[in-house]
Amino acid sequence: MATERANATESGESSGETETGGANGPRGTDGAADASDLDAEGLALGYPTAPEPVIDGESIAAAPGAVTALVGPNGSGKSTLLKGLANQIEPEDGSVLLDGRDVHSMDTKALAKRLGLLSQERASPDSITVEDLVYHGRYPHRGFFERTTSEDARAVERAIDLAGCGHLRDREVGSLSGGQKQLAWIAMALAQDTDVLLLDEPTTFLDLHHQMEVMEIIETLRDQSDVTVVVVLHDIEQAARLADRVIALKDGEVRARGPPEEVVTEELLSEVFRVDADVVDTDRGPRVTPIRARHEE
Repeated sequence: MATERANATESGESSGETETGGANGPRGTDGAADASDLDAEGLALGYPTAPEPVIDGESIAAAPGAVTALVGPNGSGKSTLLKGLANQIEPEDGSVLLDGRDVHSMDTKALAKRLGLLSQERASPDSITVEDLVYHGRYPHRGFFERTTSEDARAVERAIDLAGCGHLRDREVGSLSGGQKQLAWIAMALAQDTDVLLLDEPTTFLDLHHQMEVMEIIETLRDQSDVTVVVVLHDIEQAARLADRVIALKDGEVRARGPPEEVVTEELLSEVFRVDADVVDTDRGPRVTPIRARHEE
């Protein structure tokens, strides 16, 4: 089972973390055995201008067919870790394995058929329509000069429908609001039709309505597909509600991992996020009420 594999991969790691138990199985998913494994082992990630690695020797496992949320304060290494998982940063040490195969040994196009990334750093011509943008998600599945196929069209229609942006398909991207653009970019990532989907802060800067839409898309992927999702979230309560498993980082180190109800605690919020808060378990996951910021004594 995916739960057992995740536990085995994550045991005996960094002594600074709190191990909070195994992952829950994907909620509402019966096909987890067919979903893909994404594991990082002893991963060290950094940048040429940084004297020390941002992530130094961490190992994580994204449970197949489940939603794994990466949480932590600004500068904790969440986005760097996600880029490392997506082969956007070459590791200084360690490896990222997709179903046991090192992603850094895979051809770029072959990897793009299996793993998709929606990063914060993206751009497109403002004059392109939403439908044309979504079709760009099909690039790994055809040759450079090949025309789109009926399979491409079906994937695009499914992605647009799932993202709920059919009413925007003929609009130019430059004419959209921030929330509408986010739905269009998510549709493009969905059209890529990958086994693993990585999302970097997909709800940031969105109003509450569009935040809920994005969360519903991720829930649908988990409940109706065999997609393994890793998502970076700033909102700890969103992560607690959405994710099957939460990984909390601080200063590039994994401090806790496990089901939301075991990770999202008053102690963790104090240690990792430096806030005093009340945490109450509900049937929708832990509810967090921040009380005050903690300051260095």
